[in-house]
This record gives sequence, C-alpha cells and structure tokens, in this order.
Amino acid sequence: MSDEEASKYPHSAISTWSGFVYQGKVALYHCLKLINQGDCDFQLQLDSTDDFAIYKYNNLISAHQVKAKIGDYRSNYKEALEKSASIELDRIAGIKRYFHISQPINDHSDYLAPNHERVEFYAYGEFRHCELDKIEELTKQIIKEIHVRQAIFFDDSLIETNYCLLSEKISSQALTIHARIQNEGDAQRKAAYEHRMTAANILADITDANPYERKDYFAIELKARLHTHLEERLAESLPCMSDAAYKRARRIYELIRLSEGGDFKTLCQLMKPSEKFSRIQNSDIRRYSDLLHTIDAEPILKRLPHYLDSNNKFYAPTALYLPEPTDKRYCTSEIIAEIKNNDDLGRLLFEFNNLIAAKANESFIIDTKYTNCFDEISIDDQDRIDSNITKSLCISILTKEDAEARLK
Repeated sequence: MSDEEASKYPHSAISTWSGFVYQGKVALYHCLKLINQGDCDFQLQLDSTDDFAIYKYNNLISAHQVKAKIGDYRSNYKEALEKSASIELDRIAGIKRYFHISQPINDHSDYLAPNHERVEFYAYGEFRHCELDKIEELTKQIIKEIHVRQAIFFDDSLIETNYCLLSEKISSQALTIHARIQNEGDAQRKAAYEHRMTAANILADITDANPYERKDYFAIELKARLHTHLEERLAESLPCMSDAAYKRARRIYELIRLSEGGDFKTLCQLMKPSEKFSRIQNSDIRRYSDLLHTIDAEPILKRLPHYLDSNNKFYAPTALYLPEPTDKRYCTSEIIAEIKNNDDLGRLLFEFNNLIAAKANESFIIDTKYTNCFDEISIDDQDRIDSNITKSLCISILTKEDAEARLK
C-alpha cells in the first residue's frame, strides 16, 4: 500500500503495549452497556479510528480514547484530550467523543476544544473513572442484567464463564488483525480499520447457556486470567525492575497475549499435571508466574515458555507445589493416575519430561512404566501395555535450583 493510500486510514495502535488490557475491558463494558439498552445493530472497531470506536451502518457513532494510570490532574491528559477532539477522517464534527480514565482527577468536566468539539469523561454510574480492578465486576453485572432480560437461568459460574469468553473475543479480534497483516499482506491501518466485531455476535455469546460444553473453555479462561495477572504484576513491579527483568516480563506478557487456544490446552495440563484437566487456581497462576520471572535462565518464548538444555532436552515450568517430603509420594501417584486417564497428558510428558516445580523439597524421578503408545491406551488395555514395556516414560521433577544448574 502506498503512503497516499495509507493516509486514508487512521493510525493503528494495535501493536502498542500501553493500556492494552484496560482498553479491551472498557470496550467490552461499553458494548454490553449498549446491548443492555437495546442497541444490537452496532459494530466495534479496535485501535483504528480511536482506541476503540462504535460504528453503525458504516457511520461512526462514537469515538473512545482510553487512558490508564497517567496522573491525578486534568493537565496530565491535555494532549490526549486535544487529540480526542480533533476532526480527522471519520471523526467528523458533532460525533460523540468519550474519554475513559482509570483513576480520579481534579476536574472531570467536559472538555470543549477550540474547534467546538466536546469530549465527555465517560460515566461509570456516579463516577467519571473506573479502576482496572473494578471494571470486571461492572461488566459482570451488565451480563447478569442481560440474562434477566433474556429470561436465561444463570448462576455466578455462568456469569464468570461468559465474561471470560467475551474477554477472549476482544483479544481474538486484535489477533485476527495481526494474522491478516502477516498472512495476506494488508497494511496495518487498513486491517485495523476494516475488521470489526458485531453486536449480534457479542450477544450470541452472552445468551449461550451452555458454555461449559465448549471444548476450549478452560484454556480460554486460563489465558484471560494469566494475561491479567501478568499485566498487574508488571504494573506493580515496574518501579523496581531492572531493564533486563522488564524486557523479560514484557516478552512473556506479549507471548501469552498472542498465543492461541491450543497452546493453553497444553499449559492447562502441564501447569498442574498431578490434577485433572480443569480450572487452574489463582494460587497456581501466581506460583507459575513467579517461577517464570525469577528462574535464572532465559525462557524460549515459542508456543509457551519453556527451556532447552545443552543436550536438547525440554524443560517446562509448572505450578507444582511440593514443600514437604511426603509430597513426593503423593505427586508420583497422582501424575501416574492422570496419565492413565489422559492420553493428551501422556503425549505431552514424552516431549516435556523435565518439569520444574514452583517449590519442591527435592528433585526426584517418576518412572511411570508407560511407553509412548497413548493412542492405544484404554483401561482394558492397561495390563497388556504394562506387560510389553520397552522404554518407559521417566519424568524428572526438579527444584528451581537443580533446573538452573542443568540449564547453565
């Protein structure tokens, strides 16, 4: 695309780091708010006309700029407010312009620009700001209200599930833009401008009363929660991080954000291989994240974070927490039991048979007595397979210190 053609499309911030998480949460909240008010004909556009924008019948209805953690004073937002009020391309005179902030400021009255365009600080109930940790609960409340209007029976688990699926939908839209740029050669501006998400599709996800039947649910949920945890950790730790630690944290965050569902199915199983494939607990997410950020070895950031030693053996970080000597025995029996009932886990452990524990009293080896024939394994066939062992799967559970020594 020539410079002249590219000038027809707004600048895209799709690949920028700052505010990505907050921006997506705010966009989802606003879309659900419109749907709850009965508007189901709009389209959501991300990172093009503005941080996000609402279109209807190909006309811009509202432009939204989102700013997280910039400052306590209106003056901190002067340049951003001027940009929000500018008349450019689809942002013609008279359209609605909203400004979203994550913290209170000394003056949140409407901004009236010299060109007479008005920028309104977005209202969240009685407040003109919304913290990152509050937007999720507000969004879930709107989902509940939509369920009531649609006469859908719901409980807290269903609300949590639909929220995770919808959050992933916003992230997937951004990934679709990236994929089109890379695979089809579209210029970034054009791809961001043209790819939009319809209100009808968002509503369809809300009214799906059986999201647990979706095969990818736990993987999608893990991605959303791990992504949020890494964002919050980075924000909290940034002032005292070294440049090297910051670069690693940012690369890990970007990998998680851009990874696809299949990678998270793998992570769901490898993060806690001693437990049934299910929802990963918050404590496990924290332990896994802490290990990734503190282990004295640079991870290979492909598919999901992992390590490779000088003998080309793969190592996977986990959330295994084994502080007591007796934990070794329980962990061994639990992993063997899970392999017996989960062919996918067995295949993964043949590839990643060196597991780094988030905390362990000592390193140890689990001899599973299984060979690499998981396509054939069933409960009825177990005795036959056990009697024909040629080379069994041995899994190393390593302390952080022992893993670091091997990876030097």
